[in-house]
Amino acid sequence: MPKAAGEPNEVLAACLDELGWSPKVLARKLNRVFGPGTVAESAPYHWRDAGRVPRSPLPTKAAYVLSQELGRVVTIEQLWRGKAVDTPLLVPADENLARPWSYQGLANIVEDWVLGGITDRRRFLAISGTGLLAVVSCYLDGAAGRGAYTPRLSGDADGDPLVTQVEQNLPLLQLLDDEHGGARHLPYVGAQFRSVGLLLHEGGHSDEVTIRLIRALAEIGQLAGWMAFDSADHGLAQRFFATGLRAAHQINDRALCAHILADMSFQAASRDHPADAVALGEAARRASEGGTTAVRASVLSRLAHSYATAGRGTDFERTSALARELIEGHRENVDEPRWMYFLTPNHLDCQAGYSLINLGRSTLRQGTRTTGRAFVRQGETLLESGAHAAPKGDSSQRRALFEGAWLALGYNTSGELERACEVGRIAAARLATVQSPRSTSLLQQLVVELRRKQKNLHVGSFLPELEESLSKHATPARGRRTTVRG
Repeated sequence: MPKAAGEPNEVLAACLDELGWSPKVLARKLNRVFGPGTVAESAPYHWRDAGRVPRSPLPTKAAYVLSQELGRVVTIEQLWRGKAVDTPLLVPADENLARPWSYQGLANIVEDWVLGGITDRRRFLAISGTGLLAVVSCYLDGAAGRGAYTPRLSGDADGDPLVTQVEQNLPLLQLLDDEHGGARHLPYVGAQFRSVGLLLHEGGHSDEVTIRLIRALAEIGQLAGWMAFDSADHGLAQRFFATGLRAAHQINDRALCAHILADMSFQAASRDHPADAVALGEAARRASEGGTTAVRASVLSRLAHSYATAGRGTDFERTSALARELIEGHRENVDEPRWMYFLTPNHLDCQAGYSLINLGRSTLRQGTRTTGRAFVRQGETLLESGAHAAPKGDSSQRRALFEGAWLALGYNTSGELERACEVGRIAAARLATVQSPRSTSLLQQLVVELRRKQKNLHVGSFLPELEESLSKHATPARGRRTTVRG
């Protein structure tokens, strides 16, 4: 029987004690995950000490945050002692994804995307641990078997103009992400994903056309997942990735499966879930075996990033070196998947660069100063050769913003404040055209760290500029508000 109002919420108190959190920390975590202003910092004290139940959807959001941090499910019924109900708009990313790894299972998932359309107001909450791995487990352990269709295409044999238009549009969609970041055009790319899903849902196609549509669905699903990830809408990204993986599996395209798994690994690392990142990255490596050089190198570079996030420096160095060795020995006459257009030796260097800076910063926090500083310096050297100083007209603006933000953080960590401000100023100037909350969060971290050094002449001049630019241009993470699912 629920306790009377006014009595402490012992379940919430126990969860906070287990995490070592005060109610204020819980409030700050909710505001970080769901956006500033989600809850007042004083409110969780009333929840814990007086047994008050917040208005919807805060009960669901609090249960979600605690579940993510504790690594186990804390239900709304359990947390609020039967006094709150679930919020239908907030659902886990794996909602209704537990389908057979067959064409019909894929069709059922696609139907959910199509029928939801632009009126679907669900907000997908990111999952981790066993929940995340369960989404892809049948593929990882081989239980999914083989897909229904061959990955080979016979060209535009059917002459279907609509399918041809879909295929020709794919490279252009990728350029939208490269130039403007994930947040700016995610609704449009999501609409393209649903449009291809609608064609599959309608059915009546030849096997050739069906294969081409499934391939397009897989490729757009990967792109939409990446753009949602760049928008910090992690639950939606996981859902796109999971659907794209199933589509790639149905045409037995192991290279694309490996690519998507590597993206999921990179996302998990960015969310600071290193165990998930390593598990998915190693699965991507297995899926890429026997594949083309570029695909294998790209997968290995993502796995190396996951090792760095996990603090496994030796594994990072070994895997990163192998990726570099593969791409340097790449033969130009070998056909690579079209979607591997972005991979170059410099791209691998820069990915290793910000991985090293991240590893170095975490190593410094652990008190190992000499090793940490060496990692950061190595990372800076690699990133200095990258896209951070690319001119505004260059098509790689999102990459330039991301790498510039990491390089500025690296210089700040090394105490090179003038260089940190110079690079940070270039990065901040891109906010007017690039909407990438993933990159913006790095600049926001730079603000936090520079505020401790405001007496420095360079910091004192640059910090107000950066704060104003972030306030004016930074796009809130799509996952921090109730959005139309796309």
